[in-house]
Amino acid sequence: MGTAQRRLAPEDGTAARSTVRPGPAAPDGRLTPRGGDEELSGARARTQRQAQYRPLWVEEPAKRYRMPDPVRTSAVRALIIIAVTLIQAMVAFFCTMTESWLAFPMVISSVASTVVATWGAVDVLVTRQVWNQRNGVISEPSSTARSLRRERRATRRQQRAAEREQERIRRRGGSTGQLSHP
Repeated sequence: MGTAQRRLAPEDGTAARSTVRPGPAAPDGRLTPRGGDEELSGARARTQRQAQYRPLWVEEPAKRYRMPDPVRTSAVRALIIIAVTLIQAMVAFFCTMTESWLAFPMVISSVASTVVATWGAVDVLVTRQVWNQRNGVISEPSSTARSLRRERRATRRQQRAAEREQERIRRRGGSTGQLSHP
């Protein structure tokens, strides 16, 4: 789709066939649509073209939600560790092929890095599972997070109610804890 057709496309991002066919090229090289634009004059035509302007892409809501911060952090850490491990393994391979003295230390460090990279990958899985258990996937009916949140809210409500009651008693001057009427 060219720029002229993009300007004439609908705003909602749906693909629709244009009933306006491009006319002959203007002296400055731009295409002008046939019909419709002849009756519009100067400023009005410009404002209509600007109103019909459609951006190059349309933002669509994400299908999946963003990863939680702790999970993303562990995933980035694991990715960096795995990348370094692969580089070390390549260097160890090339040092072994060239029979360099550096081959043995590189092979040993590659084995150790493989263990660390495995730990990093498992850390991502564990962090994700822990986050899901603590914060929960609310969309599931059996989510334990929902009941935990309910319990926490009920506890907070009771604490706030008790604090309000104590404040009310203090304001009335009942600091001794006795009832106002015997």
